[in-house]
Amino acid sequence: MYTCPWCGTNYLAFQTNCNNCGGPLSAIPDQPSSMAAAEDLPEVPPAPRTISDRYVLRLLSSDAKWIVGLVFGLLGIVFAPLGLILTVALVTAFVGIPFLLLGLVFLGVGGFLFWTSYQNAQKTVLVLREGLPTEGQITQVDEDYSTSINNRHPWIIGYEYQVDGQHYTGRVSTLTPPRQVEVGHSARVLYLATEPKFSSIYPHP
Repeated sequence: MYTCPWCGTNYLAFQTNCNNCGGPLSAIPDQPSSMAAAEDLPEVPPAPRTISDRYVLRLLSSDAKWIVGLVFGLLGIVFAPLGLILTVALVTAFVGIPFLLLGLVFLGVGGFLFWTSYQNAQKTVLVLREGLPTEGQITQVDEDYSTSINNRHPWIIGYEYQVDGQHYTGRVSTLTPPRQVEVGHSARVLYLATEPKFSSIYPHP
């Protein structure tokens, strides 16, 4: 692991500049390669695989977009009824209408983020249950300091893979610091046969 001397951001793979503060990182001596070989990739059990429906909740717990949607939804639940009450009381309608509109906007944005995140989590569970395996490569392993969930920063793992000559990319988010995962490593990827753009690395972190 490499640590930025300017802000303390950690990286699993060396890079020239810090993504968090922009500070330059010092080069380190070359070390023996630990590239994961294709034969070291985990074997994937035949589909359908047993994945609990409750796994959706675990996926959502590390999804920053879902957390933001939840916050917006809660704000909408507070502002919309308050604005409606103030609007009905005609004496304070000029205050109530803006509150009502703001609450509806919060509900709309929150509902959209919540629903799209939930749909993506369900797709991921479907991929883990029924996805076809292929070999991919890790392209990104970064800690997202712009987001905090339960005082922890999620890790973003990006990867790429090919299906029938078509290039695809994907990413997963996890609150658990990934181990033995580095940029350039081979990775086992599962994808939906009908929609190859929906994928996940296996096992899901």
